[in-house]
Amino acid sequence: MPDMDDAYANGAYIEGAADYPPRWVAQAQAFRDSLGDRARIGLTYGPSERMALDYFLPEGAAKGTLIFVHGGYWLKFDRTYWSHLAHGALTKGWAVAMPSYDLCPNIRIAGITQQIAQAVMAVAEGSMGPISLAGHSAGGHLVSRMLAPGMLPASVTARLAHVMPISPVSDLEPLLQTAMNAEFGMDTAMAQAESPIHQPKPDVPVTVWVGADERPVFLDQARWLAKAWGADHVVTDGEHHFNVIDALTDPDSDMIRRLTTAP
Repeated sequence: MPDMDDAYANGAYIEGAADYPPRWVAQAQAFRDSLGDRARIGLTYGPSERMALDYFLPEGAAKGTLIFVHGGYWLKFDRTYWSHLAHGALTKGWAVAMPSYDLCPNIRIAGITQQIAQAVMAVAEGSMGPISLAGHSAGGHLVSRMLAPGMLPASVTARLAHVMPISPVSDLEPLLQTAMNAEFGMDTAMAQAESPIHQPKPDVPVTVWVGADERPVFLDQARWLAKAWGADHVVTDGEHHFNVIDALTDPDSDMIRRLTTAP
């Protein structure tokens, strides 16, 4: 039987992995500082301290809103690591919202899914125009779950222009065989219920995105979701789990083009 802890270990196979989080934090802080009053920090969307989001405004009226949901295996990180990833969409005239959420083991993954639904609904209520969702790793799982029947009100789903799970976890059952499940507290039924591959094919445009240099299981997870949903499937050369999201900073990238093109 394969060692699932090793299979889902990203940092161990990325050169300089330990340098990425502090670099993200510094880039994110510098980006927030550069926006001045166009950065609205710590807007509450729910009762817990971590149920808050940062909202970044473009110059002029927003053409739409991109919501980015961070990863970290539902166990770590928060919105303050990723602010710089808003640059591409802001340059294209879109607002960007980045929520934090409670982390396991203080909450189950299903509870995090519900929190992200609350965040999406709060953003929808406070904005106009199309909404795109992008999420990385565990965040890719969470934005995929937003397309489950009944997860969001029909009025919000109707505004979804594009959903992009980036390096997502789409089938949670393999995680039952990892040490992380001590924090998740999942059984088979819970893992199946939270797995996007078991959801019906959505009517919203979806691109499943993954780096070609990622761990084999993440290539599998992306392929499984794209196949289950009949979604676009992009595999980018030379990118791994930690740098595949860098294209969000580039207003001319295909990733940003897809996310900021309203139907």
